[in-house]
Amino acid sequence: MKRTAIVTGGTRGIGAAISLALKSAGHTVVANYAGNDDAANAFSAETGIAVVKFDVGDYNACVAGLAAAEDKAGAPADILVNNAGITRDGMFHKMTPEQWRDVIRVDLDSLFNMTRPLIDGMRERGWGRIVNISSINGQKGQMGQVNYSTAKAGVIGFTKALAQETARKGITVNCVTPGYINTEMVAAVPEKVLEGIIAGIPVGRLGEAGEIGALVAYLCGEDAGFITGSTLTINGGQYMV
Repeated sequence: MKRTAIVTGGTRGIGAAISLALKSAGHTVVANYAGNDDAANAFSAETGIAVVKFDVGDYNACVAGLAAAEDKAGAPADILVNNAGITRDGMFHKMTPEQWRDVIRVDLDSLFNMTRPLIDGMRERGWGRIVNISSINGQKGQMGQVNYSTAKAGVIGFTKALAQETARKGITVNCVTPGYINTEMVAAVPEKVLEGIIAGIPVGRLGEAGEIGALVAYLCGEDAGFITGSTLTINGGQYMV
Protein backbone atom coordinates (compact mmCIF):
# COMPACT_ATOMS: atom_id res chain seq x y z
CA MET A 1 0.00 0.00 0.00
CA LYS A 2 1.29 3.46 -0.89
CA ARG A 3 2.14 5.63 2.12
CA THR A 4 3.76 9.01 2.72
CA ALA A 5 7.25 8.87 4.21
CA ILE A 6 9.45 11.57 5.74
CA VAL A 7 13.20 10.94 5.96
CA THR A 8 15.37 13.36 7.94
CA GLY A 9 18.83 13.94 6.54
CA GLY A 10 17.37 12.22 3.51
CA THR A 11 19.33 13.68 0.61
CA ARG A 12 22.86 12.37 1.18
CA GLY A 13 24.63 9.18 2.27
CA ILE A 14 22.57 6.67 4.20
CA GLY A 15 19.58 9.03 4.22
CA ALA A 16 19.55 9.26 0.43
CA ALA A 17 19.67 5.47 0.16
CA ILE A 18 16.73 5.20 2.56
CA SER A 19 14.72 7.78 0.59
CA LEU A 20 15.37 5.88 -2.64
CA ALA A 21 14.49 2.52 -1.11
CA LEU A 22 11.19 3.84 0.20
CA LYS A 23 10.39 5.37 -3.17
CA SER A 24 11.20 2.05 -4.87
CA ALA A 25 8.79 0.37 -2.43
CA GLY A 26 6.04 2.59 -3.83
CA HIS A 27 5.81 5.28 -1.18
CA THR A 28 5.64 9.04 -1.64
CA VAL A 29 8.83 10.34 -0.05
CA VAL A 30 9.79 13.78 1.21
CA ALA A 31 13.42 14.19 2.26
CA ASN A 32 14.47 16.72 4.87
CA TYR A 33 17.85 18.42 4.72
CA ALA A 34 19.62 21.07 6.77
CA GLY A 35 22.19 23.01 4.82
CA ASN A 36 23.46 22.04 1.39
CA ASP A 37 20.94 23.51 -1.04
CA ASP A 38 22.87 22.53 -4.17
CA ALA A 39 23.19 18.89 -3.13
CA ALA A 40 19.54 18.69 -2.05
CA ASN A 41 18.23 20.27 -5.24
CA ALA A 42 20.42 18.00 -7.36
CA PHE A 43 19.14 14.96 -5.46
CA SER A 44 15.54 16.06 -5.97
CA ALA A 45 16.05 16.72 -9.68
CA GLU A 46 17.71 13.34 -10.20
CA THR A 47 15.28 11.23 -8.18
CA GLY A 48 11.97 13.10 -8.28
CA ILE A 49 11.88 13.04 -4.47
CA ALA A 50 10.62 16.28 -2.93
CA VAL A 51 12.90 18.01 -0.43
CA VAL A 52 12.20 20.37 2.48
CA LYS A 53 14.81 22.37 4.36
CA PHE A 54 14.47 22.78 8.12
CA ASP A 55 16.41 22.31 11.35
CA VAL A 56 15.47 19.05 13.06
CA GLY A 57 16.96 20.34 16.31
CA ASP A 58 14.26 23.04 16.54
CA TYR A 59 10.75 21.89 17.50
CA ASN A 60 8.89 24.78 15.89
CA ALA A 61 10.92 24.40 12.70
CA CYS A 62 9.92 20.72 12.62
CA VAL A 63 6.24 21.53 12.98
CA ALA A 64 6.45 24.00 10.10
CA GLY A 65 8.65 21.70 8.04
CA LEU A 66 6.31 18.75 8.48
CA ALA A 67 3.39 20.90 7.36
CA ALA A 68 5.35 21.85 4.24
CA ALA A 69 6.21 18.20 3.62
CA GLU A 70 2.55 17.23 3.91
CA ASP A 71 1.64 19.89 1.35
CA LYS A 72 4.24 18.50 -1.06
CA ALA A 73 3.14 14.90 -0.54
CA GLY A 74 -0.58 15.62 -0.50
CA ALA A 75 -1.11 13.43 2.56
CA PRO A 76 0.06 13.21 6.19
CA ALA A 77 3.07 11.04 6.95
CA ASP A 78 2.50 7.47 8.10
CA ILE A 79 6.23 6.65 7.87
CA LEU A 80 8.97 8.56 9.68
CA VAL A 81 12.66 7.76 9.44
CA ASN A 82 14.74 9.71 11.96
CA ASN A 83 18.10 9.58 10.24
CA ALA A 84 19.61 13.07 10.61
CA GLY A 85 22.81 13.21 12.63
CA ILE A 86 26.07 15.07 13.08
CA THR A 87 29.39 14.47 14.81
CA ARG A 88 31.52 16.89 16.81
CA ASP A 89 34.29 14.56 17.89
CA GLY A 90 36.80 15.21 20.64
CA MET A 91 38.13 13.65 23.81
CA PHE A 92 35.73 14.31 26.67
CA HIS A 93 38.23 16.21 28.82
CA LYS A 94 38.59 18.68 25.95
CA MET A 95 34.97 18.69 24.79
CA THR A 96 33.19 22.05 24.82
CA PRO A 97 29.59 22.59 25.92
CA GLU A 98 28.83 23.55 22.30
CA GLN A 99 30.18 20.23 20.97
CA TRP A 100 28.02 18.38 23.48
CA ARG A 101 24.84 20.40 22.89
CA ASP A 102 25.08 20.42 19.10
CA VAL A 103 25.21 16.64 18.88
CA ILE A 104 22.52 15.99 21.49
CA ARG A 105 20.27 18.57 19.83
CA VAL A 106 20.50 17.15 16.30
CA ASP A 107 21.02 13.45 17.00
CA LEU A 108 18.65 12.95 19.95
CA ASP A 109 16.34 15.93 20.54
CA SER A 110 15.30 15.65 16.89
CA LEU A 111 13.51 12.38 17.61
CA PHE A 112 11.09 14.19 19.91
CA ASN A 113 10.85 17.18 17.58
CA MET A 114 9.90 15.05 14.57
CA THR A 115 7.88 12.29 16.19
CA ARG A 116 5.72 14.30 18.57
CA PRO A 117 3.92 16.32 15.83
CA LEU A 118 3.17 13.13 13.85
CA ILE A 119 2.26 10.62 16.54
CA ASP A 120 -1.33 11.78 17.16
CA GLY A 121 -2.21 11.41 13.47
CA MET A 122 -0.70 7.95 13.33
CA ARG A 123 -2.63 6.92 16.43
CA GLU A 124 -5.89 8.26 15.01
CA ARG A 125 -5.37 6.44 11.69
CA GLY A 126 -4.30 3.22 13.45
CA TRP A 127 -1.12 2.75 11.43
CA GLY A 128 2.43 4.01 11.50
CA ARG A 129 6.05 3.09 11.00
CA ILE A 130 8.86 4.87 12.83
CA VAL A 131 12.46 3.84 12.22
CA ASN A 132 15.26 5.52 14.15
CA ILE A 133 18.84 5.34 12.92
CA SER A 134 21.32 4.81 15.74
CA SER A 135 24.91 3.55 15.37
CA ILE A 136 27.25 0.76 16.36
CA ASN A 137 28.89 3.38 18.58
CA GLY A 138 25.65 3.86 20.47
CA GLN A 139 25.91 0.19 21.42
CA LYS A 140 29.61 -0.25 22.18
CA GLY A 141 30.78 3.34 22.74
CA GLN A 142 33.70 4.99 20.97
CA MET A 143 36.69 6.92 22.20
CA GLY A 144 36.44 10.57 21.21
CA GLN A 145 32.68 10.32 20.72
CA VAL A 146 31.15 10.56 24.18
CA ASN A 147 28.57 13.03 22.87
CA TYR A 148 27.71 10.97 19.78
CA SER A 149 27.67 7.63 21.62
CA THR A 150 25.41 9.12 24.29
CA ALA A 151 22.97 10.47 21.73
CA LYS A 152 22.87 7.25 19.74
CA ALA A 153 22.37 5.15 22.87
CA GLY A 154 19.46 7.45 23.71
CA VAL A 155 17.96 6.69 20.30
CA ILE A 156 17.78 3.03 21.30
CA GLY A 157 16.06 3.86 24.61
CA PHE A 158 13.59 6.18 22.86
CA THR A 159 12.74 3.38 20.44
CA LYS A 160 12.08 0.74 23.10
CA ALA A 161 9.92 3.00 25.27
CA LEU A 162 7.81 4.47 22.46
CA ALA A 163 7.28 1.04 20.92
CA GLN A 164 5.55 -0.09 24.10
CA GLU A 165 3.24 2.93 24.08
CA THR A 166 2.17 2.61 20.45
CA ALA A 167 2.02 -1.12 19.74
CA ARG A 168 -1.73 -1.45 20.24
CA LYS A 169 -2.33 1.52 17.96
CA GLY A 170 -0.82 -0.21 14.93
CA ILE A 171 2.39 1.79 15.10
CA THR A 172 5.75 0.05 15.12
CA VAL A 173 8.93 1.72 16.33
CA ASN A 174 12.27 0.15 15.51
CA CYS A 175 15.94 1.07 15.54
CA VAL A 176 18.67 0.32 13.02
CA THR A 177 22.30 0.48 14.15
CA PRO A 178 24.68 0.64 11.18
CA GLY A 179 28.35 -0.11 11.45
CA TYR A 180 30.90 1.43 9.10
CA ILE A 181 29.17 2.21 5.80
CA ASN A 182 30.77 3.21 2.51
CA THR A 183 29.73 6.89 2.50
CA GLU A 184 31.55 10.16 1.85
CA MET A 185 32.19 10.55 5.58
CA VAL A 186 33.89 7.16 5.90
CA ALA A 187 35.73 7.64 2.61
CA ALA A 188 37.40 10.70 4.13
CA VAL A 189 39.06 8.57 6.84
CA PRO A 190 42.84 8.18 6.28
CA GLU A 191 43.68 5.05 4.33
CA LYS A 192 45.65 3.38 7.12
CA VAL A 193 42.86 3.99 9.61
CA LEU A 194 40.29 2.65 7.16
CA GLU A 195 42.34 -0.49 6.62
CA GLY A 196 42.33 -1.06 10.37
CA ILE A 197 38.56 -0.60 10.53
CA ILE A 198 37.94 -3.09 7.73
CA ALA A 199 40.30 -5.58 9.35
CA GLY A 200 37.98 -5.59 12.38
CA ILE A 201 34.85 -6.36 10.34
CA PRO A 202 34.35 -10.14 10.01
CA VAL A 203 32.78 -9.93 6.53
CA GLY A 204 35.89 -8.05 5.38
CA ARG A 205 34.31 -4.96 3.87
CA LEU A 206 32.39 -1.79 4.56
CA GLY A 207 28.62 -1.86 4.38
CA GLU A 208 26.75 -0.20 1.53
CA ALA A 209 24.16 2.51 2.06
CA GLY A 210 21.72 0.56 -0.08
CA GLU A 211 21.83 -2.30 2.41
CA ILE A 212 20.64 0.07 5.14
CA GLY A 213 17.95 1.41 2.82
CA ALA A 214 16.64 -2.07 2.06
CA LEU A 215 16.36 -2.95 5.75
CA VAL A 216 14.57 0.30 6.58
CA ALA A 217 12.16 -0.16 3.66
CA TYR A 218 11.25 -3.61 4.95
CA LEU A 219 10.61 -2.30 8.47
CA CYS A 220 8.34 0.36 6.99
CA GLY A 221 6.25 -2.12 5.02
CA GLU A 222 2.94 -3.83 5.64
CA ASP A 223 4.66 -7.17 6.32
CA ALA A 224 6.69 -5.85 9.28
CA GLY A 225 3.81 -5.27 11.66
CA PHE A 226 5.02 -7.86 14.19
CA ILE A 227 8.44 -6.24 14.55
CA THR A 228 8.51 -3.45 17.11
CA GLY A 229 10.88 -2.27 19.82
CA SER A 230 13.71 -4.03 18.03
CA THR A 231 17.31 -2.91 17.56
CA LEU A 232 18.60 -4.36 14.32
CA THR A 233 22.38 -4.39 13.93
CA ILE A 234 23.82 -4.16 10.42
CA ASN A 235 27.57 -4.02 10.87
CA GLY A 236 29.14 -7.03 9.16
CA GLY A 237 29.56 -8.83 12.47
CA GLN A 238 31.84 -6.15 13.93
CA TYR A 239 29.77 -5.94 17.10
CA MET A 240 27.42 -8.77 18.00
CA VAL A 241 24.72 -8.13 20.58
